[in-house]
Amino acid sequence: MASGESVGTGFAWLGFALTAVVAWGLYGILLHSGQAGMADPVNGRYKAFLFVGVAYFFTAILAPLGWLAARGGTSWSFPATGMLWSLLAGVAGAAGAFGVLLAFGARGTPPVVMSIVFAGAPVVNAVVALVLQPPAGGWRAVRWPFFAGILLAALGGCLVTLYKPNPAPPPSRSAHPAAAAGVPAATPGRAGEERILR
Repeated sequence: MASGESVGTGFAWLGFALTAVVAWGLYGILLHSGQAGMADPVNGRYKAFLFVGVAYFFTAILAPLGWLAARGGTSWSFPATGMLWSLLAGVAGAAGAFGVLLAFGARGTPPVVMSIVFAGAPVVNAVVALVLQPPAGGWRAVRWPFFAGILLAALGGCLVTLYKPNPAPPPSRSAHPAAAAGVPAATPGRAGEERILR
């Protein structure tokens, strides 16, 4: 590998990839729940984003520092190129999280918003990767299934947006409290019979 790191054999990479799938799959739902839990229709999204940053501080700063410190012989040199690209990656990730929050604030639902994000993000990733690292032979060497995948991803995001499932209606309150409690309500005919018997 170009980075010089060794990779174990087997399917460990697949387990890590599936971990990322689960984490990012839960991301939108948890973020929407956090925004709603702030109980602030105006600034709730910004408060939620603030705590996303707090979580990033623990998971993306303290955890790597502890991991590097625990490993013996760690080199603490940080080349400028690596720092620049890493900072841009962090800004892109934070901007994406903020965009998701803004979409929720504009009444976008987690299933639709995250489906569009996860359908479009691989397309952007693939295209930008090809621009930064052109394939051998240029764009003409790219096979048609690549472009078909881009179209299918866009089609998937469009279908999810157009045919999103509607939320269940709120439970209706019964006009007769006794009936809601399981007690049969008296009908007008039965009430009249009770008056005659009396």
